[in-house]
Formats: sequence, structure tokens, C-alpha cells
Amino acid sequence: MCGIVGYLGNKEKTISVLIEGLKTLEYRGYDSAGIAYQKENKIKIIKSVGRLQNLEQKINLEDSILGIGHTRWATHGKPSTTNSHPHQVGSITLVHNGIIENYIELKQSLEKIGYHFQTETDTEVATAYIDYCYKQTKDMIKALKKAKEKLKGSYAFGIINSDEPNTLYAMKKESPLILGRSKDELFLASDPMAISSHTKEICYLKEGSIAKLEKNKITLIEDKETTPTWVTLDIEQTKCNKNGYEHYMLKEIHEQPDVIYNTIMPYLENNLENLHKMPHFSKYQKIQIVACGSAYHTGLVGKWMLETYANIPVEVEIASEYRYKKVFYDKKTLVIVVSQSGETADTLASLRKANKDGIDTLAIVNVITSTIAREAKYVLPVKAGIEIAVATTKAYLAQLALFSLITLKLALEKNQVNEEELEELLVHYQKLPIKIKKMLKELNLKELASKVYKNEDIFFLGRGIDYAICTEASLKLKEISYIHSESYAAGELKHGTISLINKKTPVLSLVTDKYITEKTISNIKEVKARGAYSIVIITQQLDEEADYYDDKIVIPNTHFLLQPILNIIPFQLLAYEIAKLRGCDIDKPKNLAKSVTVE
Repeated sequence: MCGIVGYLGNKEKTISVLIEGLKTLEYRGYDSAGIAYQKENKIKIIKSVGRLQNLEQKINLEDSILGIGHTRWATHGKPSTTNSHPHQVGSITLVHNGIIENYIELKQSLEKIGYHFQTETDTEVATAYIDYCYKQTKDMIKALKKAKEKLKGSYAFGIINSDEPNTLYAMKKESPLILGRSKDELFLASDPMAISSHTKEICYLKEGSIAKLEKNKITLIEDKETTPTWVTLDIEQTKCNKNGYEHYMLKEIHEQPDVIYNTIMPYLENNLENLHKMPHFSKYQKIQIVACGSAYHTGLVGKWMLETYANIPVEVEIASEYRYKKVFYDKKTLVIVVSQSGETADTLASLRKANKDGIDTLAIVNVITSTIAREAKYVLPVKAGIEIAVATTKAYLAQLALFSLITLKLALEKNQVNEEELEELLVHYQKLPIKIKKMLKELNLKELASKVYKNEDIFFLGRGIDYAICTEASLKLKEISYIHSESYAAGELKHGTISLINKKTPVLSLVTDKYITEKTISNIKEVKARGAYSIVIITQQLDEEADYYDDKIVIPNTHFLLQPILNIIPFQLLAYEIAKLRGCDIDKPKNLAKSVTVE
């Protein structure tokens, strides 16, 4: 969740590279930041709470050829300058992404031999333990190997030893970390974007790796000393700006027509050639979808698609629960993991659990070079491009599109789609980006947002697939506007929750499934009768003048398999407009991180 940058190279560039890299990682979420750099064989540390601009104000651009930087998302200890990284104990200065699970035990043992601690963090304990190991071994590589045997949990370390000028160390376990190189320069980062403007040549560190970076030399130790494997990074930096939009989130919402086109069209061309190249799904008797947050919500939609259209049983699991529970699967089960970043800690652990048990796994990811993409048996990338806003929009939509394609592939394998139905569906696929673009152009929800943005409780109702969409709609609102919101299966509301409905409580109801429209409307009438401010999102086909709503949003129809992709659009826009009226930091909501790389 934190961001790490390290640099060894040009004395005039070090501090600039660190700050630039940290700025690139701001989208991941953070509450403090700091850098450490070598100055005349001494280590200088500068830290600050809050945004990076607070740190920049403290920094002078001094000459240095070596430095490490960090953006912290607090886990152990509140956000403060003291708790911020880098930490320094003895000879060791360190930045850390991850969690040291046995830090209390280590801290107690270190205190007994004379170490004193200034912070509440697990990272300071890790720093002290590495310093202790170094004092014992007088050799940094041996010290890191010894520390690796004792440290429990996850970590990506960037380390400077003041006894070894012009040298940078790295160590990794269950947290992303890469190396980069260019002429006379070496880099370290938790995310390729942090160094992509300086190098396109990177090395993904394997689990348990230790790396020593010296001028024009890298020593890499996995099980034994080995030669780094370099790959070419493919990141379009031009997509990392706002392109005139006020916020990245709004820009990414408006990129969705292109994202859908780029995701689906490669599978529909040349007589569905690439669709047929997908894994052979009909050999499985059950599918388990495992994910977190918005990705989990795409799984709920994927379950509906697969069960309804491809006639296969599907279970959807929260990754943080799945990784620790007793799981019932066998060789005829396919485990699908979904992650925008491909580094989500709980999802990665769930993937490894299935892999260890010999179960086939498929990853749906936006970052094809990520750990999850590298470790899954099959990979289907979404084509969302770089997503900067913490609250996902375009990646979520692309994941839905990919689930629809998986569903279509399975339905074709099982001969559940005839030629006429297929031709009709392909026409709807082709029209989908156009319909999204038209919706984004025509939907103006500022006035509606102005009617509800002052409320502190908002409810979302739906049945079936509409309920699945409402789970994401509710999350989108709460994460960027800080309004308490809940989504409910509409028929469940009367079993207790309707007691929370007061006069003018906003209730947003999604009505797109014609087979259960009357049932959903009856539930809407129940909340309306209790004074709720009823807002209905309904398709053109079902739209009618009625007395059960105060406001409505009408959305276009498409094939029922693809309808969920259109249904989320107005909720994204409404959440954005509400958050804007409330003056929230839309792209970087408080307490949230883009990539959750710790439990």
C-alpha cells in the first residue's frame, strides 16, 4: 500500500528522482512521506506528515548519488513525522512496504539487549533487527539472510547501510518490489510507474530475493547468487495526466467507451478467433470467483452472468476470508481471481492457496506484469490502461466486460447459443461503446446530486443482477463522498432495515430486470410510503410515469448479458458529483489506498 523508490546514480538527480517517483505513487494512497539520502558519507533523513508538497518544502536539492523515498499508509502507529519512513537504527536506514507480524516479539528481545525505540511501528523494529544482525555478522548480505529467517509477515525493503557508501540493498517477501537500470543508473521501486520516466528495463524480484546495488553492478541472491532477468516495461506515460478533466476519476469515467472497445473487440474480430483461444471452460463443473472490494463486486455480476447464461454453478468469495477458510474444490473447479493491480495481498494469497492444491486458476488483472498475472495458470488481461483515481471505475467496467466474454465462451462450448442469438449479441457488443459514450454525454446529474449531498445516510435497492450492481454503487459513493451508504436486496429490506428509513432518506433503486420489475417496485413503494426520497434508475423499456419515485434516471437498453455494464454508469457519475459538492478529495480519499498489498 505504501510507495517505495530507491536510486543510485547521478549526484544531481537523486533527490529529484525520489520526489518524482513518490509523486507518481501518490495515487496508491498515503498519509506521510519521507526520503533519506547520502551526503558526504552521512545519511540525511527528511520526513513530513500529509501531502508530498509538505515534504518538498523541507527539502533542498543537494548533491547525492544515493537515496530512498517512501509514502506511508499507516498500519502500526498513527500518521506522524516520527512514525513516518525512512527509519534509522544504528547503521541501517530503511523504507518498508508490508507488515512484520512478529514485531512485538522481536521488539521485546531487542529491548533486552539495549535497543530503544522511538516509534510505534513494526518497521523500526525490522530496522533494528537488521542492524543487530549486521553487528553480529559484519556482512550485510549475511545479515539480511539472517533477518529473513526471523522476520514473519510481508515486506519490501529498500535499505542503506551507512558503513557502505554508494550501495543500496533490497529484500522482498510477499510485497511487490522491482529493480530498474539505465546507463550509469540503478533504481528500486514498489511500482514500475515510479521509475518509468527514467528506465524501461526492469527486473521483478522473486520471493525471498536479496539484491545489492552498486555502481554499474547488481548482485542478486535468490536461493543462490543469480543473474537478474530484465524485461522491457510498457507504460504509456501520456495517460498519467488529467487531459483537462478536473479529476482523474472523471477522466477515467469518460475513458470507459474506449476501455470497453479495447477490451472486447480483440475477442470479437476474425470470427471470434481470440475468444476461442480462451481456456476451455466447459471441462469445469464449478467456478469460484475470489476478489476484494470492487473486484469482488464484479464477481457478483460474473456469477449472475455465468449462472444465467452459461448454466454453471458459481461461488463468489471475499479473498480475505477465502484464504483462511476450508475450501471445497477439486480438479473440476476453476478458481478465478480478480484484481486491478494484480498485487492485492489477500487475492494473491488465495491464488497461491489454489495453486498449491493443484486447482486450475485464472487471473483477471489490469496489470499484466503483476505478481498475480505471473503466478496464475491462465491470464485474461483487461485493457483499462493506467488507473490513477483510488476509486476504480474503468477497470471495474472492463472486468464486467471480460466476465461477459468468459460467459459467452462457455455458452458457446456448451452449445447454449444458436447462430441467430450469437449474431444479435455481437451487434449489441459492437454498439456498447457507443451507448456508453452517449450516456456520458447526456447524463447531467449535478441537480440530482444537489438534492441529496447533505444527507449522511443513503440506501441502494435492487433484486438479482440489480442488487449486484448496487453493491458497487454503494461502495463508490461511500469511498469518495464519506456518506454512509448501504446496498440491500430489495426483498430483504422489510426484514429489519426498513426501520432506518426516515423522512427524506434518499433511496436509490435500480430496476432493469423485466422479470422481477413488479416485485422491486413493490419494495420501492414500501420505502416511499415511509417518507423516503425515492430515486429510480430504470431502463427505457421499463420506464413509465408513476408515483413511486421523486426523481428518475432513464438508461438505454441492451442485451440482458451486457445490461449491467450500462447500469453502473449513472451511479459513478452521481457519486462523483456528490463528492464534489461535499468538497472531498475525490482522487485520493482519506484512509484509502489504490493497491492493498497488506492484509
